[in-house]
Amino acid sequence: MRFLHTSDWHLGRRFHGEDLIPAQRAFLDHMVATARTEAVDAILVAGDIYDRAIPSLDAVRLFNRALHQLADLGMPIIMISGNHDSAHRLGVGSGLFARAGIHLRTDPDTCDVPVVLHDADGPVAVYGIPYLEPSMVRTQLEAEAASHRAVLTAALHKIHADLTNRQPAGTRSVVLAHAFVTSGTGQSEEPRVEESASERDISVGGVAHVGADVFDGIDYVALGHLHGPQKITDRVYYSGSPLPYSFSEAAHTKSVTLVDLTPGTAPAITRLPCPAPHRLERIQGLLEDLLNDPAHETLKDAWLEVTLTDPALPFEAMARLRRRFPHTLSLKPPQRAFIPAQTTDTPTYTERLQDRTELDIACDFITDLRGSAPTPDEHALLQQAVDAARVNELQKETV
Repeated sequence: MRFLHTSDWHLGRRFHGEDLIPAQRAFLDHMVATARTEAVDAILVAGDIYDRAIPSLDAVRLFNRALHQLADLGMPIIMISGNHDSAHRLGVGSGLFARAGIHLRTDPDTCDVPVVLHDADGPVAVYGIPYLEPSMVRTQLEAEAASHRAVLTAALHKIHADLTNRQPAGTRSVVLAHAFVTSGTGQSEEPRVEESASERDISVGGVAHVGADVFDGIDYVALGHLHGPQKITDRVYYSGSPLPYSFSEAAHTKSVTLVDLTPGTAPAITRLPCPAPHRLERIQGLLEDLLNDPAHETLKDAWLEVTLTDPALPFEAMARLRRRFPHTLSLKPPQRAFIPAQTTDTPTYTERLQDRTELDIACDFITDLRGSAPTPDEHALLQQAVDAARVNELQKETV
């Protein structure tokens, strides 16, 4: 059986102020065309359909257009909600969508209700686990603790119970999940995966990741959340996002994943590149060198992140860069450089906080305020506050 695995569309997202709706529309057209060309049996979408819980009208219109395109394919589509989605909003109409072959899984209670597909080798049960916020679903799933590992383990127990009762014995299985998954057990080792700056932190008590062993016994696991396409194990893969959403993804080759599932062997994986609106480039150097070096002529059409190495921030640096490179989107001033108080190139509040987590910012505030870093006990309290604030925002979406 052949699947097309994709995730992290983030419809409605902007890239340093640039509107990505046209590029996202082009990707969706490409995905539909690829599904036809490659004769896939089903499409798997592993969460973060939207970029925000309350998406923009343009994003909603684009998703509506995509739903019609997918329904016209005449093949099953299995989708789950991610941590950026409002599960309740995304799940509205899911019963009706299923009649058109589009199966939305946004409720943890339905994670053990598969979409059953058939080919010459027999049935394949496809299960969708929406993003699970531990403190909100622990009771619902009867998990042992409010942790990512505990709630995912509880969801997989339900799935394995369903598989055990299926006939014939040995029915092949596919699971969609939206989580931060690493190789091994994920309990003590550092994550051996590639992260991006554009992924939202989902840590609980400082721990965001779970080990791939949670998915033992599943024939293929289609993951979403991390934006870089990557292999976790022979049966566990991230498709990655179809477009770059931060300059940390400049080296990524954005793609969708073609999965050929054959009984008795690991899935065969093929990555198919996605169209890119512009290539991403990161350059650094003295401003005058960047403006005058002929070697940079090829960067005129690229989206650029520029890091200056001048001893002080030059006057009107961004304006001068954009005259040569019209798509300069991010300017990083020289480290420890003197920045005149009234220059228009002074980093904004958002730029100063770039790549900093909420916990980092809170700890920095304490350090700056009193001149010493938080103690271990204070650090733990700050972590609890950050976790509670994130959960509070999610709970507002369910009221």
